[in-house]
Amino acid sequence: MNSFVRLGFLPRGYDLALLVLRLWTGAGLFLRHGLNKAAGFSRMASHFPDPIHIGSRRTLAFAVLSDAVCSLLLILGLGTRWAALVIAINTGAAFVLVHKFQLMGDGSGEFAWVYFGAALTLFIAGGGRFSVDGPG
Repeated sequence: MNSFVRLGFLPRGYDLALLVLRLWTGAGLFLRHGLNKAAGFSRMASHFPDPIHIGSRRTLAFAVLSDAVCSLLLILGLGTRWAALVIAINTGAAFVLVHKFQLMGDGSGEFAWVYFGAALTLFIAGGGRFSVDGPG
């Protein structure tokens, strides 16, 4: 019974947990946000939010880098820490500057908040052993 309570039957390992976090975060970000931004770039460019006043097109380009390119890098575990840093910057800026720290209601930044936390975790921990650039 004690093994059951402690979930001792499940494999324990940080590398496996980092793999799951990379795959889950990368796939979710790419499928929900990156694919739409990359495919609809020209359609979205004129009305995309520009919270730091560099132009909607440049802001969208950075979002495509984050949500499409870096999310795929996370999935592979290639340049994980750099990819996670770009995602953390983008989602952190979106949460603060676009969603104004709002976690509930219309216009909520809940997704940005969750993606920021996952990216920050991967930035700190790295991709783990089961990544392309992982240790041996």
